Amino acid sequence: MNFVDKVKVTIISGNGGDGRLSFRHEKFIDRGGPDGGDGGKGGDVVAVASRNQNTLANYRYQKKIQAENGAPGDKKRMHGKSGEDLLVLLPVGTVISDEKGMVIADLAEDGKRAVVAKGGNGGFGNAHFTSSTRQAPRIAEKGEKGEELSVTLEIKMIADVGLVGLPNAGKSTLLSVISNARPEIADYPFTTLTPSLGVVDVDKTTSLLFADIPGLIEGAAEGKGLGDEFLRHVERTGVLLHLIDAYQPNIAEAYQIVQHELEAYKVNLARRPQIVVVSKAEGLDTELIGDITKQLRSVVPARAPILAISAQAGLGLKDLLRKTGELVKRERQKQARSQLPTSTIPVIRFAKPDDSWLVVKTKQGFLVTGSKIERFAKRTDFNSDDSVKRLRDILKKTGINHELARQGAEPGAVIWLADEGSLTY
Repeated sequence: MNFVDKVKVTIISGNGGDGRLSFRHEKFIDRGGPDGGDGGKGGDVVAVASRNQNTLANYRYQKKIQAENGAPGDKKRMHGKSGEDLLVLLPVGTVISDEKGMVIADLAEDGKRAVVAKGGNGGFGNAHFTSSTRQAPRIAEKGEKGEELSVTLEIKMIADVGLVGLPNAGKSTLLSVISNARPEIADYPFTTLTPSLGVVDVDKTTSLLFADIPGLIEGAAEGKGLGDEFLRHVERTGVLLHLIDAYQPNIAEAYQIVQHELEAYKVNLARRPQIVVVSKAEGLDTELIGDITKQLRSVVPARAPILAISAQAGLGLKDLLRKTGELVKRERQKQARSQLPTSTIPVIRFAKPDDSWLVVKTKQGFLVTGSKIERFAKRTDFNSDDSVKRLRDILKKTGINHELARQGAEPGAVIWLADEGSLTY
């Protein structure tokens, strides 16, 4: 299966089922009364992080992901069946964002779940509206529409260590030697066309996840070459191993090209802890390695170690893994400290009430908005006297009538309900 790490899809949750308008009709029972049942709730679309998934290829052509609708209510007060929730299995590390780029869900851990689109509530059947003053209501609500979202699914690999460098720097060879990964390897640029992951056992107690990122070229952060498409996979890595081919004509320039692309990316990746690795050093003597290290030290920050290795000859690998393990451990401890609570005083945030509403006076009348009002207005048939009467009861019970009067509404004024319809005050 091809590796696909970014797709755009439309996600649609299920519609709520309509309420039933029904009256009991049985032999020997006169005027049995209303018995219309409520509609079932529409299914939610739930994203689930799964370690068994490693690509978004399934959604490359399946552009619509839709949950099941709720069933309508039935007579005898029978409730409609709720729609099944749709579980969307996605690779660990998938980020779901809307059209504005706002993150809806970040599936950073295996098994993590997030409701991306909530199903609509079912409409009430006419049995729901029976009261002491209304014995035969001829009103049933329509089910709520489900949510429809255009989203981007994007994999951002989660690894302890990211391998970066110019094409043919030896990243894939190193990963194949130290881990169980088997990336494609050849002696020409851009052999690696997809990111690869490998588990590396540093010692008996420490294992690290390495990510081999396709080679960067100058201008990659602006979209040139392959690097721009894969820099996102470096975003979540704690430590970078910056590999440089020992036979580069200008060692310092090779380092600076990649470093510039890391800085130019939307997240400054150059600030990540780094180990600079001179690769393919099996044919170099100690003096030449010292000259290369000296050239690099003129441009590499003092805090970054510089090591010479040969993946094929096994030169310097133990020292590299030991230093990498120590650096990853420090970064994990640093992140753990940053996540500790900074105050023992609890912070309480008040959520916006679901039944909040707002009255605004306009040239056309009075506009009433709010989640609950909008929900009821969407279900209302404004040509039905019973439906309008129910809405009037809601306006009275919620105190909206009082606010309308306070703002100067008089009998005959037009009241607009969440742009869904209007009634006379």
